[in-house]
Amino acid sequence: MTDDLLARHRAVLPDWMPLYYGDEPLEIVSGSGRRVVDAAGRSYLDFFGGVLTNMIGYDIPEITAAVTEQIATGVVHTSTLYLIRQQVELAEKIARLSGIGDARVFFTNSGTEANETALLMATNIRRSNQILTVRNSYHGRTFATMAITGHRSWSASSLSPLQVAWLPSGDRLRGRMRGLSDADHIEAAVDELREVLATVTTGDVAALIAEPIQGVGGFVHAPDGLLGAYKKELDAHGILLIADEVQTGWGRTGDHFWGYQAHGVEPDLITFAKGIGNGFALGGVVGRAEVMNAVPAISFSTYGGNPVSTAAGNAVLDYLLDHDLQANAHRVGAVLLDGLRTAVGSCGIVAEVRGRGLMIGIEFVRPGGEPDPATAVAVFDACRRSGLLVGKGGLYGNVLRMGPPLTLTEDEAREGLAILVEAIRAADAAALR
Repeated sequence: MTDDLLARHRAVLPDWMPLYYGDEPLEIVSGSGRRVVDAAGRSYLDFFGGVLTNMIGYDIPEITAAVTEQIATGVVHTSTLYLIRQQVELAEKIARLSGIGDARVFFTNSGTEANETALLMATNIRRSNQILTVRNSYHGRTFATMAITGHRSWSASSLSPLQVAWLPSGDRLRGRMRGLSDADHIEAAVDELREVLATVTTGDVAALIAEPIQGVGGFVHAPDGLLGAYKKELDAHGILLIADEVQTGWGRTGDHFWGYQAHGVEPDLITFAKGIGNGFALGGVVGRAEVMNAVPAISFSTYGGNPVSTAAGNAVLDYLLDHDLQANAHRVGAVLLDGLRTAVGSCGIVAEVRGRGLMIGIEFVRPGGEPDPATAVAVFDACRRSGLLVGKGGLYGNVLRMGPPLTLTEDEAREGLAILVEAIRAADAAALR
């Protein structure tokens, strides 16, 4: 990374686009497996994967071959007004894996677009613009998806086509659910849902959209079974359930292929993106045919599901299934979660080590439990200096987020674990001085 490139970036890109590492941001110029190299030639073990997007890792021959073969045909784009074999084949796989009967699939370019599309379908079939969503959530950067994002840092406008009502987040450290047992948490949350429906809606709500594990929110998640308990109440009112699986899908949680499966529920719609393209722009919605077919006008996505991106998507999904990366996420994720809880769980600066599979968060606090973003940044920067890339998040910016490629090996997990433990212990010692 050169100062010249940083200056050029600042001269032509908007100020609200953040760069990690302040005045010394990285330019990543190459990658292989789970490692990337910056412009200065330094190698890093990547525990963030382009914000959980490089799900299979870097420079994967099977993905490169599939994309190269498609490009060699001379056809990068045709439009969905023509048949696209790669798109149909990928849709067949996703429909089969979704767990939804008689499913249909619509492809987009991103998670934001996927969530917008799900909202379009839900509001049309229900003839209502009322949406239930969850505090501390993140669903995208368009007007509708910002309106259902319960995270002030990411909500840049109050303008919206929706009427939105809010449900409590799954935060166990603060808020009204603090300290509750799983059963009490679920009971309180369902009571809140009933109250919201009775008081701040007109009754004809279109849908509830929820992340099984909140991504940008710092990998916060409610007890298993909550979405299932919600669904019983939603069904009584005809309200749809949309599972935002942009970060939790494709086996990342280890225990399940989709995050919703921890809740004993079948959603009406599932949104997906990020990992399925492994860096190629690809997202979409899969859901019940009745709901997916509810759009009353002609619509399509110019680039969504294009031949190159869906060629990549097919290769990603085939690789993931052939190598049972869900099982790897479960096994290797346990190395990190168990190791972190044992080594730093008792540190005064660590409020919680949480997550599932290869979706892991560490929340930092000051004495008394006040969020401590400064310590999170200190650990974040120390990891970079030691050759490990991690992410940040949480409502207060005090959570380290880790979503390594699902191909991460146990040796690499232990390597990253050692760096994390050293950085956290050093920050904890500094806090005691």
